[in-house]
Amino acid sequence: MVSVKKRVGMVVVIVLLVGVGAAVVYRMTHRRAPSENITLYGNVDIRQVELAFNDSERIETLLVDEGSAVHTGQLVAQLVQKRFVDAVGQSQSSLAAQQQVVARLLAGSRPEEIAEARADVAGATADVQAAKDNLANAETFYQRQQTLAKQQYVSLQIRDDAERTYLTDQATLAAKEQALAAKEQVLRLAVIGPRKEDIAAAEATEKADVAALALAQKQLNDTQLYAPADGVIQDRILEAGDMATPQTPVFTLALDNPLWVRAYLPEPEMGKVALGMRAWVESDSFPGQRFQGWIGYISPVSEFTPKNVETTQLRTQLVYRVRVYACNPDHRLRLGMPATVVIPLSDNPPHAIDAHPCGTN
Repeated sequence: MVSVKKRVGMVVVIVLLVGVGAAVVYRMTHRRAPSENITLYGNVDIRQVELAFNDSERIETLLVDEGSAVHTGQLVAQLVQKRFVDAVGQSQSSLAAQQQVVARLLAGSRPEEIAEARADVAGATADVQAAKDNLANAETFYQRQQTLAKQQYVSLQIRDDAERTYLTDQATLAAKEQALAAKEQVLRLAVIGPRKEDIAAAEATEKADVAALALAQKQLNDTQLYAPADGVIQDRILEAGDMATPQTPVFTLALDNPLWVRAYLPEPEMGKVALGMRAWVESDSFPGQRFQGWIGYISPVSEFTPKNVETTQLRTQLVYRVRVYACNPDHRLRLGMPATVVIPLSDNPPHAIDAHPCGTN
């Protein structure tokens, strides 16, 4: 009886050992190979640009509609230009006039002006000499009449008339001498030329006119609105005839190539990825098609998994927000579209972020 129990116990032990061994062998032979990819889930996001004019005026024409694909530098709208064209013309005329003023000052006095000033000085000198002669004659006549009046050979009236003539000739001489001094000053300035302060002031005014013309030309150029980058017109907010202002956008431009997928990287996977690594973006809307991409941003701050993100990890696990940029040449991927990001771990060294042009997949 005892031997039977021993035999049964031995059989049980043997069966257990065989089961454990089989389990070990099975686990060793069926061990999962480490994954060669990291798969993330997120949504497509894009950047938007609000296109607005730099000045206020009525819109003359809009050249694109919602959904239109535009390219960098493409003209998309234009304001009424008459006011700005007139401002440019006014500034051009003011500058041309001031340039003539500066040229005249730099050239100095013309020979004809100097010769005319010299002739005026010569004429004034002759007038002064004539006034001196008249004064000498009047003085002599007055003294003679005064002597005769004391001897009562002439009347006092004649003496007084002679005195008045003498005093008048004195005043005339003083006036002639002042006129001569003024004409000599004119001649001196004509020979010297303009003052350097006057030239500097004129040149400063010319520079101000140049700046005013550049500003007027810039304001005229700003009446035309150009696309700053490739993209798609998402919203056409204003229409022709509306008053445009710098605060009121005319279009909303979606920059959708490249666009990016907002996803979340689990903390245990942080050491496996780096900026510039190649990635692929897939969408349920286009089965079997992959969009070329790269990791363009990894958040330096961890956070808890958002509730709207579907991952196989616990929702309380720390994750890092990442942006995976993707090429979208045919504008197939759209804002908000769910997307799957596949990041290869083998043969995928980081590259410079700007070294990822959007080419073929």
